[in-house]
Amino acid sequence: MILPSSQPAAPGSPELKLLFWETTARCNLSCRHCRRLASSAQPDELTTQEVRGVLEGLAELGRPVVVFSGGEPLLRPDWQELTQHARSLGLPIALATNGTLIDSDLAGRIATAGFSRVAVSLDAPDAARHDAFRGQAGAFDAALRGIEHLRVAGLPVQINSTLTAGNADELDAFYDLALRLGAAAWHLFVLVPVGCGLELGQSEQLSAQQCEEVLGWVCRRQAQGPLDIKVTCAPHYARVARQFLERHGSGGPNEPGAQRVASMLRGRGCLAGTGVVFVSSIGEVFPCGYFPVSCGNIRRHTLGEIWRTSPVLARLRDASGLTGRCGACEYRQTCGGCRARALAATGDYMGPEPACPHVPGE
Repeated sequence: MILPSSQPAAPGSPELKLLFWETTARCNLSCRHCRRLASSAQPDELTTQEVRGVLEGLAELGRPVVVFSGGEPLLRPDWQELTQHARSLGLPIALATNGTLIDSDLAGRIATAGFSRVAVSLDAPDAARHDAFRGQAGAFDAALRGIEHLRVAGLPVQINSTLTAGNADELDAFYDLALRLGAAAWHLFVLVPVGCGLELGQSEQLSAQQCEEVLGWVCRRQAQGPLDIKVTCAPHYARVARQFLERHGSGGPNEPGAQRVASMLRGRGCLAGTGVVFVSSIGEVFPCGYFPVSCGNIRRHTLGEIWRTSPVLARLRDASGLTGRCGACEYRQTCGGCRARALAATGDYMGPEPACPHVPGE
């Protein structure tokens, strides 16, 4: 979820733009691809007071967007108190939910809480496959009802979709559904095999060539408009988009289609540890939610200390440390590859991105 951040970075470190907070591990669904290995709350989850302290400590890192995620964040009893505290500190907030619990009353409370955007997950353009993926019959219809309640409450809704080999051929149907639902944006998450996602198997992960085809499709659709599309966990979109603009951007920088594609090229492709961190429900800090390498725990160190001094984060910020094809790639500074996927495939998070077919220099 890409939203603006307006204040300067802490000295000596890049600006933290997004903090994803796993409010709770508890969830009412059992999604096949989830990064979590447990579906119930852990006994040592961060307390209300501990979370308030984390929010207060964010001031030294600027004004990052705080994304309330999970699990299912609406199952945490104090979510309204904590959103109110975040807003009192001037922190922008957003919500990532499966949408199935949202009725008219809850949509009104979400709107009152001040979320700038609400992301709802849809992993297939039809009920049968979405429900199978999410592990609950009726999840698709419940999510659509939740989206409608949110729209009636006046909230901009973003659709999040996890792409696998089983649904990547449904991009046009996904796009049409997002338009019909009046979505403000559609974000595609290329599956990263961590947590429960390890159980999906290699056959359900996008091959490098399939991923390339998806990213090319995104470029073409983004150029056509009108729906705002973004890709997550596929930082090589930065390369594909630049190649697309070299081939098709002859209309110049003022051509609307070129502008839409170019709008996705701000900053480095992978923001894990460079503009994003993930705080788990028990306080562990990770470069992103799909990157199971701890950088510290906010119960022992402040988030500012971790952001500035973590050796893991420092290594991720230095593209010269990339190895294999990523290390030799002419796009390493603007792409960086998915470090979590490299870790899952090679055991080295600075290794080559397995979902990218690009040969450096070609």
